[in-house]
Amino acid sequence: MSFISQSSFPRAGFRRRFASWIYDALLAIAVYMTAGAISFLIISLLVHWRVFDLQGYQHLSDTITHTPWLLWPNELWKLSWVGFFFVWFWAKSGQTLGMKAWRLRVQNHDGSLISKSTGLKRLLPTLLGLGNLTVLVDRKNMLSLQDRLTNTEVVLLTLAANRGRL
Repeated sequence: MSFISQSSFPRAGFRRRFASWIYDALLAIAVYMTAGAISFLIISLLVHWRVFDLQGYQHLSDTITHTPWLLWPNELWKLSWVGFFFVWFWAKSGQTLGMKAWRLRVQNHDGSLISKSTGLKRLLPTLLGLGNLTVLVDRKNMLSLQDRLTNTEVVLLTLAANRGRL
C-alpha cells in the first residue's frame, strides 16, 4: 500500500483528520446532550406516572446519577445515539459533517462506501480519535488503527468530488 489509495484520491493526513475530529466531537456532544434530554424527559414522565419514585433523592438528576439501574441504561442510550450518528453518516455517504467540511471520506480500499457493520467495527478503535495517532507513525501508508482493523481508508477528496455528497 502507498500514500495514494486505489480510488485515485490521496489518503488523508493527521492534521485534516484531527480538524475533522474536532468538528465531529462538537456534533457528537450535541447528539449526546439531545439523547440525554430525551431520556431525562422519559424518566421524568415515568416518575410522574408513578412507575417508580425518586429513590429517596430530592432531584431526578440525583436519582439517575446514584441509581445504577437508571444510570447505565441511560448512558448506554446516549452513547448508542452517538455511535448511530457516526455509523449512519459513514454508511450513507462516507462522510460525517466534520469530514465533509475537511473533504474527507471513509471508504473501502476499492472506493466503495463502507457497510453499517464495518462502521460499527470502526467505532471502538476510533474512540476519542486515538486511533488516528498511528497516522503520525506510519507516514508511508497513512492508515489509522481503525483503518487497518477494518480494511478501510480515509481519503482526501477534491473540491469537485466533495460537492453534493451529504
